[in-house]
Amino acid sequence: MEVEKQKSSRIVLVPCPFQGHINPMFELASLLYSKGFSITIAHTQFNFPNPSNHPCFSFLPIPDDPSQVQASSSNFIALLLAFNDNIAMPLREILVHQQQQSDEILCIIYDSIMYKVAEVANNLNIPSVILETSSANLFWTYAAFHRLEAEGYFPLKDSIAEDFVPGLDPLRFKDLPIFNFPNVDDLLHLIRTTSDIRTSSAIIWNTTECLEQPILQKLKQHYQIPCFPVGPMHKSIKNIIANSSLTTEDRNCITWLDKQVAKSVLYVSIGSLASITEREVTEIAWGLVNSNQHFLWVIRSGSITGSDLKLVFHEKSLKEAIDKRGYIVEWAPQKEVLGHFAIGGFLSHCEWNSTLESICEGVPLICRPCFGDQNVNSRYVSYVWKVGIVLENELERGEIGRVVRKLMVSDEGEQIRQRAMDFKLEMENSVAENGTSYKCLDALVKFLLSL
Repeated sequence: MEVEKQKSSRIVLVPCPFQGHINPMFELASLLYSKGFSITIAHTQFNFPNPSNHPCFSFLPIPDDPSQVQASSSNFIALLLAFNDNIAMPLREILVHQQQQSDEILCIIYDSIMYKVAEVANNLNIPSVILETSSANLFWTYAAFHRLEAEGYFPLKDSIAEDFVPGLDPLRFKDLPIFNFPNVDDLLHLIRTTSDIRTSSAIIWNTTECLEQPILQKLKQHYQIPCFPVGPMHKSIKNIIANSSLTTEDRNCITWLDKQVAKSVLYVSIGSLASITEREVTEIAWGLVNSNQHFLWVIRSGSITGSDLKLVFHEKSLKEAIDKRGYIVEWAPQKEVLGHFAIGGFLSHCEWNSTLESICEGVPLICRPCFGDQNVNSRYVSYVWKVGIVLENELERGEIGRVVRKLMVSDEGEQIRQRAMDFKLEMENSVAENGTSYKCLDALVKFLLSL
């Protein structure tokens, strides 16, 4: 369904200014643009995207406080709270000016983490819609926190780490995002605030019913607002350039992959935020080398705590072994990598974008969660959907090599890969004409036009 000419079809989208949140927001922007809506991106000056990469969109910079950003940079949750503290007044002024200068704004779509946007929208009598960039399972987990706190489970104790969480099967207490989290009070405050979604007109999910139908049904019943699971959104984008990477992608890795055997390469990446120690990098390196499998490894600049790549790989024998079987880049075109014929597995932190992109391509996972939603996603990947293996405990080269071989060359690994391929087919069907996500996207367009 496409938008017919009307009084206003302009939608303002407000992303959370980090890579894992920017990507799905820009994918949604591309989808809505393809349906005929006019798109304006209101974005903090922090991590402001290059408008020339998105000529179909208009951009509105939201001023932020560099000193507060710098002061909170070591605490990710405090940084998110700081963005919300600073955004309300400048965003309101920008939107008022926008309304005076051009078309009326049909609605504002905002990342759930940018919760102050809802206040601004309500104050200006503009309908607001949430884009949830994490899984429905995570949101349902957050919704249970008030109950769990009332029942006396918080603060969490190590003694119940392996116990199942009442009402959240199959999650264990150690799978909860707040378990062993260093700034748990800030995180709980953010969760309480972002879990209150009833002031918004609807919620959009970058997920699909074939993965999360039971939880989506519970969320619809609990919150009683329209829910639109339209994912995986990147699979619905046709002929629209939606590359929103903040880091330059090294495309030489595609040339290297072209020379490898089908399903023979393990892709390794811990995403755009997580850091690891020099010891962990060394253990991963030797584990990959000793697995005797080829690997493509993303190691971001600055992601090794207190060190850099040259210092870590100074040992001649290790460097030679890596050069023989591996290829290392600072950043890769991940969707293209995961869709490449040579990729046979993905060692991932299991942030939702990476999890969804991997399953979309039928690529099984080795889960090494770091923080946030990643433990929840990892649990579903390994225990419910059974398309991956969890790498638990302290990173150790022998265990890493064993798990890599298990996924890449064992009979059990082949069974996991087949389940991933089955989900790939289901996801392709969901975004195809008359599929569940296809229908939800059409329903979303009709809903937005009714606001």
